[in-house]
Amino acid sequence: MSKTEQILSQLPGDVLGRLRSADKLWQVLREDTVLVPSAIKESQEPLGTLDWDVVICGGTLGILIGAALQRRGWRVALIERGILRGRDQEWNISRKELEVFLELELLSEAELEQAIATEYNPARISFYEGPDFWIRDVLNIGVDPVYLLDTLKSKFLAAGGQLYEKTPFEGAAIHPDGVRVDLGLPILDFGLTDKSQDSGRIKTDKSLNNPKSKIQNLKSLKARLLIDAMGHFSPIVQQARQGEKPEGVCLVVGSCAQGFPQNDTGDLIVSFTPIQNQCQYFWEAFPARDGRTTYLFTYVDAHPQRPSLEFLFEEYLRLLPDYQSIELSQIGWKRVLFGFFPSYRHSPIRMPWNRILPVGDSSGAQSPVSFGGFGSMVRHLKRLTDGTHEALNSNALSRNALTQLQPYQPSIAVTWLFQRAMSVGIDQQLPPNQINELLTGVFQAMEQLGDEVLRPFLQDVVQFSGLSKTLLLTSLTKPGLVLPVIPQVGLTTLLDWIVHYINLGIYSGLSPLGERMSQPLNALPPIPQYYSRRWVEAWRYGSGGDY
Repeated sequence: MSKTEQILSQLPGDVLGRLRSADKLWQVLREDTVLVPSAIKESQEPLGTLDWDVVICGGTLGILIGAALQRRGWRVALIERGILRGRDQEWNISRKELEVFLELELLSEAELEQAIATEYNPARISFYEGPDFWIRDVLNIGVDPVYLLDTLKSKFLAAGGQLYEKTPFEGAAIHPDGVRVDLGLPILDFGLTDKSQDSGRIKTDKSLNNPKSKIQNLKSLKARLLIDAMGHFSPIVQQARQGEKPEGVCLVVGSCAQGFPQNDTGDLIVSFTPIQNQCQYFWEAFPARDGRTTYLFTYVDAHPQRPSLEFLFEEYLRLLPDYQSIELSQIGWKRVLFGFFPSYRHSPIRMPWNRILPVGDSSGAQSPVSFGGFGSMVRHLKRLTDGTHEALNSNALSRNALTQLQPYQPSIAVTWLFQRAMSVGIDQQLPPNQINELLTGVFQAMEQLGDEVLRPFLQDVVQFSGLSKTLLLTSLTKPGLVLPVIPQVGLTTLLDWIVHYINLGIYSGLSPLGERMSQPLNALPPIPQYYSRRWVEAWRYGSGGDY
């Protein structure tokens, strides 16, 4: 029996079975045998009377924009296949990013402070055989998802929002005047099993006693707009991508556990091994309310020979004692985590239908070096709320109009080169420490240039000035590290990156112009104003000017 089988079989909830189920999905992706669903259909018949302005599918992150739109006065319904409840594992983010909850008046200052479960300083960046770099106030806040989502859910319901829990999304039909969202039968769990932390139990979940939290068998909801917040594996996204294979994948395994030596610092990105199994292993670690969270992650493509999540978890257990200076027998396991996060070069996704807006991971708006999820959603929450509000006001709900809410962002596109530089092709033969040496050199340059360069990059924001200075300094001081990257990533990737780099410079020049245009845009008619504001936002976010 492997270490993975020994440890996971002791945890409640058939964790080993869920890991192997995730591995089956990862295998389907690697073997390129994904079945394309038919979730969306189109009809030329009018729907007539509409029940809602917005229906949101997927509650975990959908409740963020749902609560914000309901506060703006729109009629919002949210469907969630389980119980809308945050996971027990904290979401790490930087404090300044949380200010959007105050700006949108979703939380009071007291509620925001209560949502913060942990806070630590400083955080470490380190690569094998290189020095340690230390940074403060970056991803050092651990947010309690259970409290945050429960608070937003209560405010959403109190403001008149409608929540349908234990209700799966079955499909939708796009009509000229609206969208019909078809619902599946309620998923009833009579308390006989507790399949996962998110499954809940109908007879004990207090939210189901709320008259605005429905479980009856409604066949469909009619709305002006459908927001897809169902994540990477949304059936809507799968249909839109038509089985397209991702160019990059981040594999992640980890745990929250107790018994570690006292350590009030965190690790943002650390490696302490050379390339192994055609992977460069990276680690994260954060203090948590009930222990310490540690992750092992690696960037790969979806080649059939890539390792399984179970293999990677075995590697995690093999290396964890060295990483945290602890024996496995001393660790008290609270829960384990695993997953894979695909990324596509053609992102954000362009929906082929009217009246559908993907948000969060569904949209593919995160960078290929980021896990996406909560951090990406929070970064774009105000932009998406304002834009959706304007789209509903001006009835700008066509495919082209909603595409403006998911614009091309060169600040994200340039990070494809970073992802490729941190990964190894399945047949590539690289010097064992090439990736570590490159990253050490890059971070030495950024540290020398100061926090105004280093801090945005660590929060997944790439800016033209900081990137240019880093590239120039690294090339001048360590040319021997830069040149080997060209054959590693390939000439096509490099030429593609140069285009995005030039666009990043253009957007950086346009962003200040867009800020000066804000007031004159108010005089435009609604539709031209909507499109113009989306361009201004694209320049701002696409240049990293939102940081």
